[in-house]
Formats: sequence, C-alpha cells, structure tokens
Amino acid sequence: MRKLCILAITVLFAFGLMGCGSSGAGKAEPKAEPAATEKAQAAPKSKILVAYFSISGHTKTLAENTAKALGADIYEIRPEKPYTSDDLNYNDENTRATVEQKNDQARPALADKNANIGGYETIIIAHPIWWGQAPRIIDTFVESYDFTGKNVTNICTSGGSDIGSSGDHLQRITRGKANWKKGKLFNPSASENDIKSWFDGLGIK
Repeated sequence: MRKLCILAITVLFAFGLMGCGSSGAGKAEPKAEPAATEKAQAAPKSKILVAYFSISGHTKTLAENTAKALGADIYEIRPEKPYTSDDLNYNDENTRATVEQKNDQARPALADKNANIGGYETIIIAHPIWWGQAPRIIDTFVESYDFTGKNVTNICTSGGSDIGSSGDHLQRITRGKANWKKGKLFNPSASENDIKSWFDGLGIK
C-alpha cells in the first residue's frame, strides 16, 4: 500500500512539472517598446526646422548657429551622389556643379526624404550660393515635400555673391502653397543676436 502511495505521488509530481514546462508554449514573446531616445527623435522638439545643404562646411556652421539661436531642429539635405571638390571647380565649364547650375531642369537625387516637414510650422532652408542661385539639389528638396501652410524662408552663405533671386526662384517651384518670407545672406559665424533679429523681423508668430 505504501509503495502504491509513493508511486501515485511520483506520477502526480511528474505531470505537474510537465504542466509548468508547457504553460508558455505557443505564446509569442512581447515586442520591446522603442527606446525613449528613438521616440524623441521621431517627434519634432521645435516648431522650426533648419534644413541645410553644405559642402565646404560654411553653410553647416550657419545652420547650426541658426538652430541654436532659434531653438530649432536641424536636418541635413544630402545628395545621393556626394559632391567632390573637383565638382565645384569654377574654372571648368564641364564640372558637375557648373553643368547643373546652367540647367534649370537639373534635379540631383536626394540621399533620403526623411525630413518631417509636416511636423513643423516654419522651415528655414540654408544653402550656399552657386553661380548666383541655390544649388539645384535645393530645387529637388522643395519639390519633394508638400509645404502647404508652412512658413518658409532661406538663408545662405557665399564667397562673393549676394542672395540674389535665389529665394524668388525657390518660391516659384516650391510644392504646395507655402508662406514664403524674404531670405538673407549671412556670414557663417553670424551671431545669435543677428540671427534672432532677422527672424523676428519676418513677422512669423
């Protein structure tokens, strides 16, 4: 009788272990929530975005100073095919940049289209002046997103030219009905006060 009791207890114990081992079978592992930093990067932290294109680094410096002065987010406009110093040789009529600037229809491809334009109220486009105009990749940029209802303006750097009609040209080809404001040529190391003063003068609320 005692042996039967021990055998029964052993069988029950074995079935208990089997039940515990199979309780989670067939259930999918819960998906991990995105890290807090990833969530923060996905959502705009500011109402202003500074989108810049820079090769020499001068416009990048201006864009970073502008973002800091205005508490704006920043985004780099990158070409699918990076430019080299040879591409910018002003003395060669056959260089890539020269050929592009002479062709109003040239649209260099973008490396990505990840600018969250819809999440901002104001877009500041920072670019150098090439042959009197914004580089053609800026044309590609303003035609690649819908700027309807956005305040848009441009700031630029130059080795000798003024801002010229670059803003007017970009306004004509911008996709969507945007509220364009007059842009400005800046020194790359423009002070925060100069940048704030210009921006306040645009009348953007």
